[in-house]
Amino acid sequence: MPSSSSSSSSIIFMFVSILLFLSTVVVSLPKNETTNFRPLQELKKLNRIRNHLKKINKQPVKTIHSPDGDLIDCVISHHQPAFDHPKLKGQKPLEPPLERPKGDNSTDETIESFQLWLQSNDPCPEGTIPIRRTTENDILRASSLKRFGRKNIRGVRRDTSSGGHEHAVAFVNGDQYYGAKASINVWTPAVTDPYEFSLSQLWVISGSFGNDLNTVEAGWQVSPELYGDGYPRFFTYWTTDAYQTTGCYNLLCSGFVQTNNRIAIGAAISPRSSYKAKQFDIGIMIWKDPKHGHWWLQFGSGLLIGYWPSFLFSHLQRHASMIQFGGEIVNTRSRGYHTSTQMGSGHFADEGFGKASYFRNLKVVDWDNSLLPLRNLHVLADHPNCYDIKTGKNNVWGNYIYYGGPGRNGRCQ
Repeated sequence: MPSSSSSSSSIIFMFVSILLFLSTVVVSLPKNETTNFRPLQELKKLNRIRNHLKKINKQPVKTIHSPDGDLIDCVISHHQPAFDHPKLKGQKPLEPPLERPKGDNSTDETIESFQLWLQSNDPCPEGTIPIRRTTENDILRASSLKRFGRKNIRGVRRDTSSGGHEHAVAFVNGDQYYGAKASINVWTPAVTDPYEFSLSQLWVISGSFGNDLNTVEAGWQVSPELYGDGYPRFFTYWTTDAYQTTGCYNLLCSGFVQTNNRIAIGAAISPRSSYKAKQFDIGIMIWKDPKHGHWWLQFGSGLLIGYWPSFLFSHLQRHASMIQFGGEIVNTRSRGYHTSTQMGSGHFADEGFGKASYFRNLKVVDWDNSLLPLRNLHVLADHPNCYDIKTGKNNVWGNYIYYGGPGRNGRCQ
């Protein structure tokens, strides 16, 4: 019979062989995965995330390093994510519409830098568009890969029990609308939970508030989950089924077609307003081009950003039935009581200019492609002790609103 020392030697040899094999596997893993073994399920998840990143992060001709840490990729315009859509494959972005709404005095003039990445005065080349690069960490912060880049369901004011979403909004309805315009005060509200957000935006809405809801949206938002920081960022959104399976923020899916090389959707806004100090606002207009039916987005003094193709929608192929202006936050009650996430400036509407956040020069576009002042403006605050709203009108600002609040306080629990 073999001796016990021979058996021990065989066992040791086998053990050393296994260790050598495992060490080879560890060495062959990517650098950021060599520190430990991930469960197979987690590795599969990372593989799905990396495949998704390859899909949405297009090959750039140039990359700009923003002071806030963002990477801005300059991507050939017809290679952007929108052209992955079957109805757009092989096409190129449309030329700007010849006719803009009557009463809009904007021109396609050069604007001052309002985003951090442009402070070097080094925009993307003509024929390309700037896209904020999505990272692995951006997706890992989301509740799931499927929900990444999407709002939680109930992103529009529909009633006072809105599933954690709280609003202070002004709205018009009861007519046919073909667009809207406003200037929106920009602040840096505190968002106190990583899965909450605070935004100020313009909604163009059609359909019922059931599963057929169509919207196009634009404004600014602070969203630690989506962007990983507390900066206010310019954003867009769309959906055709009440935020369930269609649509997304910015350029994170096939949908919005960007045509401009100076604005990065999803990039940080600078400067921002300060309490009792200088105020800063951004002008936004969304309107339906009468010739082709697409919904165009304009920023500031006539700078066209791009468009949502009409084929994306059902009800919005025709017109909108409601326009909303105002703020929205998410209240997760993660600590068992109302959030301290701020809306707007974090101050109530009664404090007025320089203290409360505002929208000014609110207008809608009618069937004749004309910009008109609002009629029958309604307001609604889901939780007025937490966030409120008030309207006004004068010769300089036309229709305007002040809105917002601090969230949790002695009257908001």
